Parts: sequence; C-alpha cells; structure tokens
Amino acid sequence: MTEVDEAHTDESIRAAMQLIDRGLGDISDRSIVATSEVADLLLDVRSLLSRLDAEVHAN
Repeated sequence: MTEVDEAHTDESIRAAMQLIDRGLGDISDRSIVATSEVADLLLDVRSLLSRLDAEVHAN
C-alpha cells in the first residue's frame, strides 16, 4: 500500500471508531436500548468498513 492509501485507511478506521464512540456514548446512560438503535449503529460501522475494504482491494 502507498502512503496515501495508509493515510486514507487510518482516516477510515478513526471515523469508524468515532462512530462507535458516539453510539456508545448515546446509549451508555440508559438501561434499555432499542434493538433498532444497535442495528443502526452496526450498519453505519459496517458501511464504513465496507467502503474501506473495497478501496483496499481495488488497489
């Protein structure tokens, strides 16, 4: 991988981690979390990782 690809990979990983952190922060104060909220968070993370995977395999 080139430096540009590594930088983009790092950026994508950070974006996924930030998304997870925000989601966990939103639900950490509640004792009950809707299944749909967890599913939305997982789908958002999967979407970010899918784009990253496609970019890595395209190069």
